[in-house]
Amino acid sequence: MTLDAIAILERLVAFDTVSSRSNLALIEWVADYLSRCGIEPELVYRPDRAKANLLATIGPSDRGGVILSGHTDVVPVADQAWDSDPFRLERRADRLYGRGTADMKGFIALALALAPRAAAMPLEVPLHLAFSYDEEVGCLGVPALIDRLPRGGRRPLMAIIGEPSEMRVANAHKGIQFLRTSVVGKEGHSSAPQAGVNAIAAAAEIIAEIGRLAAERQAAAQTPNPFDPPYTSFNIGRIAGGTAVNIIARECVFEWEFRTLPGDDALAPRRRIDHFIEHDLLPRMRSVDPEARVTTEIAAQVPPLVPDPASPAEVLARKLAGGAETTTIAFATEAGLFQAAGIPAVICGPGSIAVAHKPNEFITDAQLAAGAAFLDRLANWACGRD
Repeated sequence: MTLDAIAILERLVAFDTVSSRSNLALIEWVADYLSRCGIEPELVYRPDRAKANLLATIGPSDRGGVILSGHTDVVPVADQAWDSDPFRLERRADRLYGRGTADMKGFIALALALAPRAAAMPLEVPLHLAFSYDEEVGCLGVPALIDRLPRGGRRPLMAIIGEPSEMRVANAHKGIQFLRTSVVGKEGHSSAPQAGVNAIAAAAEIIAEIGRLAAERQAAAQTPNPFDPPYTSFNIGRIAGGTAVNIIARECVFEWEFRTLPGDDALAPRRRIDHFIEHDLLPRMRSVDPEARVTTEIAAQVPPLVPDPASPAEVLARKLAGGAETTTIAFATEAGLFQAAGIPAVICGPGSIAVAHKPNEFITDAQLAAGAAFLDRLANWACGRD
């Protein structure tokens, strides 16, 4: 089994599915592989057909089942110091290196290795493969996939998202909002700053307010708390503006995010920043130029995964994982979107998030073996065997 999974993983890693590129070559390879196993996949395309999700059901199609969910896109490798080709699987001792090995082509490889065996088993509960695009840039692909899931008695009963959790069952994660704030001021000669509105300086004031809010949230953190960090966190990820050092900058754009705890008011941070802009910053900008403006748009948002100990997904995942205690994760996943759609969800997958998004990403043989054993137990459970 593991050899089959490794061969599949080698093929998956070879597809450069960085989010800025198409995933169609990988999806079409997976679709062909499943078809050869007697499993008919369905592709759910992005409107421009440059990318696609994949759905496939193994077992009876007239009842709800268990979703095995994974994303096919990976983060960039540009400017990272890799010791090997990131798109070629390389073994070093008990580790397999390559982009996406942990996050999360390792899980997809295990699910695909299981597929032909599961197709030959007398499944009483179907297994649904759900592979998405653009998870890494805000879970943009999976909503269309979720919209295609059947309703009524054929609605999936639960979802297991195979994000790297070292095979621990995670029943909660933070929500996230990605935002883009654009500032438009008034250009002019830098020798007369009072006659212009410097968009970079205005953006810096907003960023400083975000920093104050971040410090307040950190200081008010409630402990003990299962999350690390145990408070809403903020990050300024990108900024661009200005044209020359001796020109008052007319435009500046910065991208930022915040991650809220389950149960927190997900809109409160945005309201705080908007209030500062509307009631403090903009009046000062418009006293110089009435056309000055600040706009913030949501680039992506993902709801939190709210813990539910009675969830059938958690009950089953804990059973399959040997009854271990649940954990929480700080990063957002597609689990929150499945839960918001009424499908109970948990995270449990091979590999460590500590190596994801970094050069020399890897997954160990032991983690692949643990993931394979988990899925084998799932298939046996789906056959009515405890």
